[in-house]
This record gives sequence, structure tokens and C-alpha cells, in this order.
Amino acid sequence: MTYVIALPCVDLKDKACIDECPVDCIYEGERSLYIHPDECVDCGACEPVCPVEAIYYEDDLPEEWADYYKANVEFFDDIGSPGGAAKIGLIPRDHELIAALPPQGGHE
Repeated sequence: MTYVIALPCVDLKDKACIDECPVDCIYEGERSLYIHPDECVDCGACEPVCPVEAIYYEDDLPEEWADYYKANVEFFDDIGSPGGAAKIGLIPRDHELIAALPPQGGHE
């Protein structure tokens, strides 16, 4: 199991979660942040600091955002498990689900 970042993060990328993550498993794409499913230790430190409530435990992901689990996993298909987001920096792409979204101006 892992945590998942959903729609409220798209085009916002507050990054408070990155500062809280003890294992550096939250990576930055062009429009969203992504939690690496193999590097996440399920500590939950990221969830309460997200100002837009975009982070959910996999089993608690709202049905309307169920595809974000797949997006978080598949985002890492090309890069594998780098072992830490800080050394990678911004990854200049997004999963196709996020890349196809219209610009997100306002958040819930």
C-alpha cells in the first residue's frame, strides 16, 4: 500500500509534503507531485500537511480520483526507483492523465 496524490495538487504543487517526507519519495513533475509507491514507507507524514487535501492513503482514495493511483504508479515506469527525489529534481513531464487536464485555476 502507499499514499497517492490526486487532482487538488495539479498546477498547485505546494510542496509542504516534500518537507515532511522522511524518505524523500515525493517527486515533482511538470504539473503535479507524485509519491513513489516502492519508496513510500506509509508513515503518513505527508497527508496532514497538504493544504488542499490532495494526499490519500491508497484505500481511502475517493472514487472520482481512483485513476490517480495508476497515474502515481505509472509515472515511475521510465525512471524506476531513483532512491530519492532531491537528487533528481523536477522531472519535465507528467503522467498522461495529468498532462491532459485543463489548467486548474481554483481548488476546492
